Amino acid sequence: MTALAYRTGLMWFRRDLRTRDNAALFYALKSCQRLHCVFVFDEEILDPLPRKDRRVEFIRESVLELDTELRKLSKRPGAGLITVRGIASEALPRIAKALDAQVVFTNHDYEPQAVRRDAAVRGALAESGISFFTSKDQVVFERDEVLTQSGMPFSVFTPYKNAWLKKVDEFYLKPYPTEKYARALADRPPAWQDDVPTLKDIGFEATNLAMLKIHTGTHGAMQLLEDFLDRIDQYHHTRDFPAVKGPSYLGVHLRFGTVSVRQLASLAYQLSLSGNAGAAVWLSELIWRDFYATILYHHPHVAERSFKKEYDAIQWEHGAHAKALFQAWCDGRTGYPLVDAAMAQILQSGYMHNRLRMVVASFLVKDLGIDWCWGERFFAEHLNDFDLSANNGGWQWASSSGCDAQPYFRIFNPLSQSLKFDPQGKFIRRYLPQLAALPTPLIHQPWTASPQALKSANIELGRDYPYPLVQHDVARTQTLARYAIVKKAVAKSLPKG
Repeated sequence: MTALAYRTGLMWFRRDLRTRDNAALFYALKSCQRLHCVFVFDEEILDPLPRKDRRVEFIRESVLELDTELRKLSKRPGAGLITVRGIASEALPRIAKALDAQVVFTNHDYEPQAVRRDAAVRGALAESGISFFTSKDQVVFERDEVLTQSGMPFSVFTPYKNAWLKKVDEFYLKPYPTEKYARALADRPPAWQDDVPTLKDIGFEATNLAMLKIHTGTHGAMQLLEDFLDRIDQYHHTRDFPAVKGPSYLGVHLRFGTVSVRQLASLAYQLSLSGNAGAAVWLSELIWRDFYATILYHHPHVAERSFKKEYDAIQWEHGAHAKALFQAWCDGRTGYPLVDAAMAQILQSGYMHNRLRMVVASFLVKDLGIDWCWGERFFAEHLNDFDLSANNGGWQWASSSGCDAQPYFRIFNPLSQSLKFDPQGKFIRRYLPQLAALPTPLIHQPWTASPQALKSANIELGRDYPYPLVQHDVARTQTLARYAIVKKAVAKSLPKG
């Protein structure tokens, strides 16, 4: 976009809560003589949430830091962030008109609800003669930027990744120098001098965010990044073991834009070019994020149903029995320690290790026979780093219904996964302390323990820890039968002869 000369503009922050390397903020500062900044605590998003929600607290604390950063950037204490509570599609046009703004800048949001909201904002602004510009900021490549040689969107990750790596260069990873144009930041007008509202002001209560030491804002993201860079070279070895400090833990910061994906991808890309195997694997994870965002853009139906339509015909467990199985999974009462420890982790912290997300998803769908959509919704309600495209992509991968998903006959064995990725039982002991006294071989499968071993560990199965909900081998056979309808549909679609 070429530089435009506007007298007054408005920057609308959403999932980009930072001043550094922010595409929309850069264009807004560069294009406006005077720029106001706003964040809306959107009631359409907030009202359905429980009154204790770590994500809301993370956002509020990050908005508070953003307000401070804007003052520092402008070098004037009168500047800062206008914060309001309301329905964004109504509040934005009202604020823009009150400020006599000629233009509103913001960054792209790809989720269906956000697309509808932005269309409503664009229409309302247009009625008042106000321009609306959005920029790419959440991903490195979006929409139609990475296509097959025939000009079609990819549906398989590996060729997408190869094309992504072939296209990426310094141009796509360079930061936006917002500091260069910071003089355009305006003081807040008299009508909007209130401080950033407290959690109580917006109708929420404090969570255990501080106790969990989840540091918010750009400052928190940089702390995590510095720590991760000291061990990134071992990421490919450590990332699958939940008891080991392997991941970057930056997911929530990517979700709310307190860190730039360009900054992370650039660091990983440069390190990978120098032969850093851990950085190369981490870069692949960032590329997966772009891939799933592209899938959601080109195939918005995935938000409601299977990417592969034949999988919608699967007959899942239903009725009271299904609800009981699902509730046991939600509560971490499946009788499989690694699964239950993972569910305890998400319930206590809002975080779940990536390997465990695959394990618990496979267990719900292919051991319990529960519709993947149920698990997707549970994750959406509980994950601090919930992102629609990535969450949907992960669940459809586990259920084999998505693009480039695992084959339907690949079914994780929860016991094998436990023995392989938590061999000493450290993760299980942390989140299931009632099993901590069991010897390591038994902590993965307490149902095999002798009465004496259980008594020595002060455990009574059925009282202190449940018996397994299902036998994995039996469940596997049932799953293969359940998925037979897919196998038949695929066979019918193949060319004859």
